[in-house]
Amino acid sequence: MLYAGMDFDAIDLTNEPPAREPQRQYYFMKQLREWLEIKKEKLHRPLYANVTTFGCQMNARDSEKITGILKIIGYEMTEAEEADLVLYNTCTVRENANLKVYGRLGQLKKQKEKNPEMVIAVCGCMMQEKTVVEKIKKSYRNVDIIFGTHNIFKFAELLSMKVLDEPGKKKMVIDLWEDTTQIVEELPAERKYPFKSGVNIMFGCNNFCSYCIVPYVRGRERSRKPEDILAEITCLVKDGVKEVMLLGQNVNSYGKNLEQPITFAELLRRVEKVEGLKRIRFMTSHPKDLSDDLIEVMRSSEKICKQLHLPLQSGSTRLLEKMNRHYTKEDYLLLVEKIRKAVPDITLSTDIIVGFPGETEEDFKETLAVVERVRYDSAFTFLYSRRTGTPAAALSDQVPDDVCKERFDRLLALVQKISAEKNEALVGKTVEVFVEEENKQDPALLTGRTSGNHLVHFPGEKALIGEFIQVRLEEGKGFYFLGSRQV
Repeated sequence: MLYAGMDFDAIDLTNEPPAREPQRQYYFMKQLREWLEIKKEKLHRPLYANVTTFGCQMNARDSEKITGILKIIGYEMTEAEEADLVLYNTCTVRENANLKVYGRLGQLKKQKEKNPEMVIAVCGCMMQEKTVVEKIKKSYRNVDIIFGTHNIFKFAELLSMKVLDEPGKKKMVIDLWEDTTQIVEELPAERKYPFKSGVNIMFGCNNFCSYCIVPYVRGRERSRKPEDILAEITCLVKDGVKEVMLLGQNVNSYGKNLEQPITFAELLRRVEKVEGLKRIRFMTSHPKDLSDDLIEVMRSSEKICKQLHLPLQSGSTRLLEKMNRHYTKEDYLLLVEKIRKAVPDITLSTDIIVGFPGETEEDFKETLAVVERVRYDSAFTFLYSRRTGTPAAALSDQVPDDVCKERFDRLLALVQKISAEKNEALVGKTVEVFVEEENKQDPALLTGRTSGNHLVHFPGEKALIGEFIQVRLEEGKGFYFLGSRQV
């Protein structure tokens, strides 16, 4: 089998590991595969691995890479955490995400006692926080491997250090980087869907919103070269992919740090030219960097989906300044007006934080007013989560929990009301749906998505999965539709 331009089976394990990436990681993958074969013979059974993902699409894509590495090594994947290897890919955007991971690690303690050779690994954003790592070292000695966001590609090497260099020893393997300029993407990935895929176009974030921990755990912005992105997408299309999601913390600032700078709009123009690719999505877009050129590309494109996720965070200009968002309420509304004029049938989604420090009732009412005016198709609403190390965490005027909860409920009710009204207006229309899977609740139904990212359930045969078909929207059910196929 061929990976990264090299013959995997021809790797000579009697030589020293290569210094160059990703060849170095394939060396360790082959080394681990031979170890695993011996292990399977000894146990008279396969070895199973479980990968659990917390957080955003970037984390989900990282988990696909980790799963791809595990499958090359020879593990069989399972959804059960009673496995020979369990890995948590963590998120730290909100405190609740951290608490979930601690709870799960605690549950694994008894499992590890029953199976001392079990490997437990933890990676991702949460591991970039020093206080978190110290807590795990002190309270969760059952963890074997800890690594962060910058060196996901080194997973095979770290696993080799644990099971080959120190088999049976209780010492944790910890490899954490504060930052990096290195990008290693030419590794195996196990896609959730064979016909669609995420594609990283950049890593990190330079925005430093005052509430957000991401720039501290994901590092500064690093863009991939456009030729590497296009080569990956071309290979994915040859492998059956029809839709790609271009991923970055702020895709609108893509390309600024390259030796030969390129705009995100220009990258989209080039991606659209890939033959065989049917749909293009992207996220996330920061309003301050969304250019007129990008709006024009979206207007004229036949492949870019009629959907845009445009985080608002607050409708109060005063709070937006405290959040370090670099736009005003008026800037945001003007941008929405431009987008809707260029792409009238676009669906808009957003992120909104309730209870940011210093938020008054007047500030909150301004947020409600923006929601009423923009009329989002959907919105992700969050209670402010105080993240140690961010400027907002040091603010003294934290909003009481009961006030936050009451405001959150009012916002959620408004968002749901508008979403239901917008969905009702689509009932009776026939739309193109990309069929993704068999419905998880009812096997007689299939599930797919429109260009505008509306979820649709409808009766159909499994042979339609991975195809584009016409579906009539028969009934709106809040955040999804029931439909019927039109032949």
